[in-house]
Amino acid sequence: MQLVVARIGRAHGIKGEVTVEVRTDEPELRLGPGAVLATEPAQTGPLTIEAGRVHSGRLLLRFAGVRDRTAAEALRNTLLIADVDPEELPEDPEEFYDHQLMDLDVVLADGTEIGRITEITHLPSQDLFIVERPDGSEVMIPFVEEIVSEIDLEEQRAVITPPPGLIDESEAVVASTRDAEDGADGTTADGSGDADANGDAAKGDA
Repeated sequence: MQLVVARIGRAHGIKGEVTVEVRTDEPELRLGPGAVLATEPAQTGPLTIEAGRVHSGRLLLRFAGVRDRTAAEALRNTLLIADVDPEELPEDPEEFYDHQLMDLDVVLADGTEIGRITEITHLPSQDLFIVERPDGSEVMIPFVEEIVSEIDLEEQRAVITPPPGLIDESEAVVASTRDAEDGADGTTADGSGDADANGDAAKGDA
């Protein structure tokens, strides 16, 4: 089975290094020196990783045969693809490969059906589940612990506890209406306002 493990970014310096957008939780394993990776587009590869290092929080790679900035820049936006045994699992039990999560049923804690995972989008800050609803519409669900409370591979389901408005937009409208009814000076509709344990007005972060 093939998995996308990174996307090549811009060239770095003049000696053939490139920045990469990592799309694997195991970069040491998938993107280490000596790794041979297929590519998309296919004609760009395969590419063999010659060296790697972290610079200013970004992973830099150098590939065999890529010796200058022009050759490195020609690789920009290329996807790097690793061959992975379908039976292989991540070392961390709280991590999952994309193929394990695809087609899982998404349900609320009470069993209410939300839909089915049809795509996983990897963003710099977090991953997103693209979930197809029974009516054919789609909803994006951040793959974070606060929202995705359980991944049950045996039952083939993901249990979520979404905040108001994530699944049902009408819930967000209700919350917005309630906020609008509160006083503009920070007091609630009954005039109480927020206070700390000492009865003083609560202060926000600077």
